[in-house]
Amino acid sequence: MYKKKRPYLRNRQAQEQKKNSTRFQRTAAFTPGIKNTNLNDKFMGPKNIIPLLKLSIAPTMIHSLFLINPSGDIFLEKHWKSVVSRSVCDYFFEAQERASEAENVPPIIPTPHHYLLSVYRHAIFFVAVIQTEVPPLFAIEFLHRVVDTFQDYFGSCSEAVIKENVVVVYEVLEEMLDNGFPLATESNILKELIKPPTILRSVVNTITGSSNVGDQLPTGQLSVVPWRRTGVKYTNNEAYFDVIEEIDAIIDKSGCTVAAEIQGVIDACVKLSGMPDLTLSFMNPRLLDDVSFHPCVRFKRWESERILSFIPPDGNFRLLSYHVSAQNLVAIPVYVKHGISFREGSSSGRFEVTLGPKQSMGKTVEGVTVTGQMPKGVLNMTLTPSQGTYVFDPVTKLLSWEVGKINPQKLPSLKGTMILQAGCSKPDENPTLNLNFKIQQLAISGLKVNRLDMYGEKYKPFKGIKYMTKAGKFQVRT
Repeated sequence: MYKKKRPYLRNRQAQEQKKNSTRFQRTAAFTPGIKNTNLNDKFMGPKNIIPLLKLSIAPTMIHSLFLINPSGDIFLEKHWKSVVSRSVCDYFFEAQERASEAENVPPIIPTPHHYLLSVYRHAIFFVAVIQTEVPPLFAIEFLHRVVDTFQDYFGSCSEAVIKENVVVVYEVLEEMLDNGFPLATESNILKELIKPPTILRSVVNTITGSSNVGDQLPTGQLSVVPWRRTGVKYTNNEAYFDVIEEIDAIIDKSGCTVAAEIQGVIDACVKLSGMPDLTLSFMNPRLLDDVSFHPCVRFKRWESERILSFIPPDGNFRLLSYHVSAQNLVAIPVYVKHGISFREGSSSGRFEVTLGPKQSMGKTVEGVTVTGQMPKGVLNMTLTPSQGTYVFDPVTKLLSWEVGKINPQKLPSLKGTMILQAGCSKPDENPTLNLNFKIQQLAISGLKVNRLDMYGEKYKPFKGIKYMTKAGKFQVRT
């Protein structure tokens, strides 16, 4: 005989369907394989999305997360699907010992029963444990999102700050993943779910015994624009965009470029009332050939018109990141003249380095520092800088020169002698110099924003664009 389902069972099933639908939308907006397939694009329909989701989501699951400091201590761990023993990190520690630097630890480490995927930021290793083979960029992108969320919540992401706010950290991680799948990764949604810690809120929670968990579901959680909350109001409406480019380059002894590429990002700080719809156009969009967008960007319009059209999240977010690898498009903004020599059988050597601007478009090169790992046979260095200060550590053999700004009329130089160990043979090769610098109001690739327009709201916002170029891994061989 057919039995009617009880009302509470029907309600429970409806809640489960609603939760699964929410997880479906969150993961669709986040998964790197479909990051440009936005649910608010008119050209996309459910039939286009569902097959792609089945391929991208089905095998993906993060079981555990370990936070490890450079000394190898696990100071925080979080488990979602099942508890994974800390001993799995022994494979990571072995790879860490083999790596010369922390940045050189392999991001993917296979083990007999797991895969370890890691990122290194703010002197912390974020290690995700996965039991099935998944697209690696999925987990790596999620780990970067975790770091960005901590930085947004606490102002910085260090071991001390994480330990100080460990309760909020666990609450945030619990919301970011649901049973191993990404659920809420947008800062706006998370801040409505888990209130950011403040001194006043900490005092109230201590007295009343309450927590930072919100009482209501975020307003944007079930909408087609989950990255933006509804009912946003500001007295001053403003939108700022920072175009930041990093140059990675290797320069040989003669000053020729061996390899050069640009890693660029456009970071935004948008504080606009209502539900604005923005378009951002560029003077030369063809420079952007390898681009990764925030899920809010309508990819179809970018493909057809090379215009960024999007409903922005509220607050700070990364609109896009791009990569310029064509060497003819990468201008080297500084040059280095060097004369480093060691004489066979002598207890001294000569050291001379001069810096100068090159293709900096008339902008000032500032914040310049030069570091170099000297050979083991160098006992000490006696140098005279024409500008700035230098430090040589006889133990680590590391030379550091703080230059500051480069004045084209008076080029900074560092000259002097090196004292070598008696009876030591001539070093096999000269040291490599690493440069660090930044140039304000310049995008070295030549990228320029043409205009920013807003639709859907009647007020006129204040708009600002800022450019900056800085050195990434910039090496000069001597």
